[in-house]
Amino acid sequence: MNDPRPPQTHPAQSQHDARLAALIETLRASAARRDLAGGHAAAEKQLIADAGLLALAVPHESGGRFGRDGTRWGTLYDTLRTIARVDSALAHLLGFQFLQVATVDLWGNAAQRANWLQGTVEHRWWWGNAVNPLDTRLIAQTDGAGGWRLHGKKGFCSGTTGSQMMTVSGHDPATGNPVFAVVPTTRAGITVHDDWDPIGQRQTDSGTVSFDAVEVRAAEVLHRPDTPRASLRTLVSQLVLTNLFVGIAQGALEEARDYVLANGRPWVNSGVQRAADDPYLQQRFGEMRIKALSAAVLADRAAAILDAAWEQGDALEAATRAEVSLAVSEAKIVAHRAALDAGEQLFDACGARATNAALALDRFWRNARVHTLHDPLDYRLRDVGRYTLLRELPEPTLYT
Repeated sequence: MNDPRPPQTHPAQSQHDARLAALIETLRASAARRDLAGGHAAAEKQLIADAGLLALAVPHESGGRFGRDGTRWGTLYDTLRTIARVDSALAHLLGFQFLQVATVDLWGNAAQRANWLQGTVEHRWWWGNAVNPLDTRLIAQTDGAGGWRLHGKKGFCSGTTGSQMMTVSGHDPATGNPVFAVVPTTRAGITVHDDWDPIGQRQTDSGTVSFDAVEVRAAEVLHRPDTPRASLRTLVSQLVLTNLFVGIAQGALEEARDYVLANGRPWVNSGVQRAADDPYLQQRFGEMRIKALSAAVLADRAAAILDAAWEQGDALEAATRAEVSLAVSEAKIVAHRAALDAGEQLFDACGARATNAALALDRFWRNARVHTLHDPLDYRLRDVGRYTLLRELPEPTLYT
């Protein structure tokens, strides 16, 4: 006989859930207005910090939550997805916070991890980044003593506005290799530009950052190990995006349901009194739910596979890492499609009045469209198809 008692939730998880629920309601109330306005969401970022979310990815041995009380990557991605249902831009900021913390954890030495991970807990640092791997305009010149000087620009620098610390990658023209480092965002020579003006994801602080002879000290240089474990950073990043897509799909579905129940009118030929009783509308909502649910299940599966690989530490083998990559691609393909579809189907479900600009219901599609252009879907489908036909696992790249 199955045990009828409900599963026990750790007190720390209950506290996390309560803080997150309160945060979501606050963000929901201003999401449409802030999307229309764009700009830097300083007050909302403070609320996220006050909710205790900035150190979720910091390992417990450094004073954070990760690895303690059942907190794993699945927990973090579920948190991102929950926020993305109401505000995928702020979920993006928190997701990239997790990514930079993971970067330090994966690539930093003992002293760097102690300094920056504990500092994130103690000082509640927000992290930004200037790591965009395809942008090689930022030049790194050695100072001959283990440090570097940075000259140039980086684009798509998510989270830099209002951050205290940032990860950065420069291009070393002498070797053709990237140079990775961590520097304070306020260091002399760094200028964060307010030039982020896309159609969606408008509050991710993802503008351009300029570097004018910026000093990078030897102790601030990250020496990325050439190991399967170190390459998990890419997959952490890709699952951030995947869960943003899942949250967008779920959020669009929730908004569409709320709107139809409150404002929906049955079509003149439907023969029903309520819009919710229209069988074609029910079919549309059924399709939206199936797609969002499928994306969530695959995202959860990929997170569980990542967690299992993460726990192997330095013993992680290349083949196991490749299996994580395959699972991430499978989840991202379905989530990509679900987010775009839900953002469009929302209007078919809600009708012409839902296009009122003040409602900003188009933000779900706009946010999904901006993010789903991050890397081509076709190449992920190719990897999955190649595995299906030939059982060849994906090779590590900048995006897989």
